[in-house]
Order: sequence, then C-alpha cells, then structure tokens
Amino acid sequence: MQSVNIITLGCSKNTVDSEHLARQLQAMGYLLVFDSEKFTDIVIINTCGFIHDAKQESIDTVLRAVQAKNAGKIKKLYVMGCLSQRYADDLRTEIPEVDSFFGARSFDEILQELKVEKQTNLLHERVVSTPKHLAYLKLAEGCNRTCAFCAIPSIRGNYVSESIENLLKEARFLVENGAKELSLIAQDLSFFGYDLYKRNVLAELLEKLQPIDGLEWIRLHYLYPNNFPKEVLDSMNNLSKVCHYIDIPFQHASDKVLTKMRRFFSEKETFALMEELKTKVPDIAIRTTLIVGHPGETEREFQKLVNFVKQAEFDRLGVFTYSHEEGTYAGENYKDSIPESVKQERQEIIMNIQQEISLKKNAAKVGKTLSVLIDRKEENGFVGRTQYDAYEVDNEVFIPAKNLKVGEIYPVKITSADAYDLVGEIAKK
Repeated sequence: MQSVNIITLGCSKNTVDSEHLARQLQAMGYLLVFDSEKFTDIVIINTCGFIHDAKQESIDTVLRAVQAKNAGKIKKLYVMGCLSQRYADDLRTEIPEVDSFFGARSFDEILQELKVEKQTNLLHERVVSTPKHLAYLKLAEGCNRTCAFCAIPSIRGNYVSESIENLLKEARFLVENGAKELSLIAQDLSFFGYDLYKRNVLAELLEKLQPIDGLEWIRLHYLYPNNFPKEVLDSMNNLSKVCHYIDIPFQHASDKVLTKMRRFFSEKETFALMEELKTKVPDIAIRTTLIVGHPGETEREFQKLVNFVKQAEFDRLGVFTYSHEEGTYAGENYKDSIPESVKQERQEIIMNIQQEISLKKNAAKVGKTLSVLIDRKEENGFVGRTQYDAYEVDNEVFIPAKNLKVGEIYPVKITSADAYDLVGEIAKK
C-alpha cells in the first residue's frame, strides 16, 4: 500500500476538496495523512492562488516538497488547486520536478493519474481532516460576481450549486462520523440555489438539516450583502441548531470605493442591512472582512470606512490590504497607486479600533453563562468556542478544568475577558 500526504492550503473550500479526494484514495487502499511533516510515497499539495501572500505560501510549500523529492524522500509530487489552475504553464516551466499539475476542478484527472477508479457511491463521503466534531459543508463551487479585486470567478468558474438532496446525504454522513457542528460554506451563499432551483434555497436547506440527530450547531459563512436572503434570519430565530452568527463580507462603506470595487451595493443599503440583522436577531454575531487601499480609496473615503467600523461595532472583523492581481478587473483597469506603507497604516488603524470594540463586547459577557463546544485539550485546561465564534478565526474560551470531553458542549460561566479571548468555568447546576 502506498502512502499519501495531502497538504491543504488556503480556504475551507479547499479543505473539503482534499477530504473528498482522500476518501476516494482511502477506498483504494492508500494510507493517508494530512498536512504532515512525515515523508510519504506521494505528496499532493492543494494550493491557494487568491492573493500574493497566499500564492507565495503555496509556492514555498511546493519548493520544500521538491527538495524532499530530490533527496529521495518522496516518490511522486502532485500540485492541484487554485495556484495551478491560474499559473499551470508557468509552474510547469519553473518547477519541472512536479510530476503533474491539476486545476481547481480536476478531481477526475487526479484520480486517473493515481490509477484510482472513481467510486460514485462514495461521492458524499469524506475523510475529515478537521477535529472530528466539526466539518465544513460546501454548498456550491465557483462565483458569478464580478468584484473588481477578486480572481475567484476566473479561477473557479461560474457558480454551481450542489443539490439539497446530495448535501443532506453528505451532512448525515459527517454527523454519523462525529460532527457536532457543520459550517456551511461557498464563495457566495446568497446565490445558493438560483442555478438549480431559480431561487435561494438556503433557508430550505437549514430547515432540512435541523432534524438530523447528533447535529448541534449549523454555522453560515460568506453571505454577500447583495441579494441577501433575509429568510435565514427567521431560520435563526425558529431553528434551534442555527447559530446566531453570520459571515458577511462588506469590504467597504464608501459609495465611491464600492462602485470601483463593482460591489453593486451602496453605503445606504449597507447600513440598512446591518440594522435589519441586529433588529431581527438581537444577539447575532456579525463577522465581516474589509479591504483598505483599494484603488479610489482617498483619505476621505478611508475616513468613511473608519466611521462605519465605529458605528457598526462588528463582533468579528478581518482587514486585508488591497492586492493588485492580474486577471482581475482592477488589475487590468486601475492603477495600484496607494503605497504599501499607507495600506498597512490604514489596516492598523482599523484593527486598533476593532480591538477596543471587541474588548468592550467581550467584557459584557463576563458573568454570563454560555454554551461552549470544546475544541481541544491543553496542558492546563480545555479550549472551546461559543455559537458566536467560528473555528480557527474567532474568539476562544479557555476553561481550566480537568475532565471535559473534546467535542462536547458545556454550560460555561465567563469569569474574565480580553480583546479576543474569554476565560470561564463550568457552570454549577
């Protein structure tokens, strides 16, 4: 039996792709490891090609694997995913030691290369690489948006929804194998179902996931503000397993910059949607991402963004500096005229504001009892999350206890807080 190490870089959608591939290889007798430093017969690197830093990480990882291959420590090296989808010809020329490059939608081609006959009866199954109690459920592939800064549509292609029937089959498999939490992901959940059902069917999917025995939390990631499916707010209120958490990338708050970004969503609409989210689900935790330094962002436009962050008081916030990418509308039509030092300064300003907001919100949780899902054990206790926090990207709760179980949910009384983490104790009955 040959051993395979699958190294996954980039987003959680790549994680799901790697896990589906792993199940097919496992069915054919391959021995599998994920993201391992161990040397195996075969190494498959699932790359990210979104922005400069992610591309560099992918290239560095491939070059380290090339060194191992040249030293005779691995036999075959394959590269798949967004980077090789975007730069296949250049990569073949620059890194000939790689045995084959595959794109982002080359599942069948990889199996053929490895002489694996695709098991269609296993397409809903995966070898989960995350902690056993949580998993990602990918609702769609690709994107139909035309945001100026984004290369995803040119890499991943047009939006293709998975059917509700297949998603339920996959969800049941994941829960039967230990998943307590499912994070629903796609490049754009707001478009889910339009290509198959001529309408957004996210709320319908949530209603059908609710009865699955063993499933505790359902989390929503990446809902675009454009055509936001407001019925999911009713789902949060009516379905006990849907977390009061939403990941909605606003990117900016200035009409001038939003127009340059080709977001087709105005400053006025942004504030109105924020108000509706907080009114309909008062305890909702809102995560967003913003871009600073986009072409067209003058000091005046940046101050609009600063004021937006102060007024909106997001629960979770990530800030990216604009990356001028070839193959994007912005890359072909705009000049990247804002110095990198200014971008970094603006990023720091926003994050300092957000740190104060986060500290205030966390301090307000002290004394409250919250349900906490335990993610891992550490030397002096356990670390978990509330329903208001996503795995690996949001706040954590440290509990100095001895006998908790990873993957279980406990009532935890919050005893102290800092800007990004909480400390608590198991609540007394």
